[in-house]
Amino acid sequence: MARGRSTTQIQHYRPLRLTRVNCDATGASCRRTQPLPSVDAHPGTDRPARVNPLLANLLVASVMVTLTVLIHFWGLLLLSYLMSETRDHLRPHESHMRRALLILLVVFGIFALHTLQIWLYAVLYLALGELHSFEEALYFSTVTFSATGYGDVVLSARLRVVSAIEAANGVILLAWSTTFLLSVTSRLKMLEHEWLEHHPRP
Repeated sequence: MARGRSTTQIQHYRPLRLTRVNCDATGASCRRTQPLPSVDAHPGTDRPARVNPLLANLLVASVMVTLTVLIHFWGLLLLSYLMSETRDHLRPHESHMRRALLILLVVFGIFALHTLQIWLYAVLYLALGELHSFEEALYFSTVTFSATGYGDVVLSARLRVVSAIEAANGVILLAWSTTFLLSVTSRLKMLEHEWLEHHPRP
């Protein structure tokens, strides 16, 4: 009798493949015919459905893009409202400080919007367990959002599509902010010309 022999239990299973066997009346000779359909060895076992990783990445990225675009839209709309409220109080050669404060308000407002968007992506990466600390997640989100891409911190293949879409999202939002800032400065110049036309110098 052999001792010390251990057996390993196999956790996974394969479907059973059955075949039909025909035998004569005496049972002396049998032959196999066509195989029967496969039968699950454990019919009551619940096997979780696997989600396509690409579809999951696209879904997460779509939610984040929608959220960041809405934040940017409403933020720029608020900055435009503040500009319209102070437009009538700006007078060239008399309101230099007000114009400077208005431009600074727009710049810092845009910076705050991008900071919020970058932090949202950092929280996402940290919540999904891709990065080990918030500082690392914030660093990766910042270099990805700004399309810098140093490459010293990377995500796994599970979420690399999300990070690529974040880069495209950041480039578009940064370009949007640049266009808005240019429109603010050009609007201030137009207001200056209009005021000088109606109030010529003596």
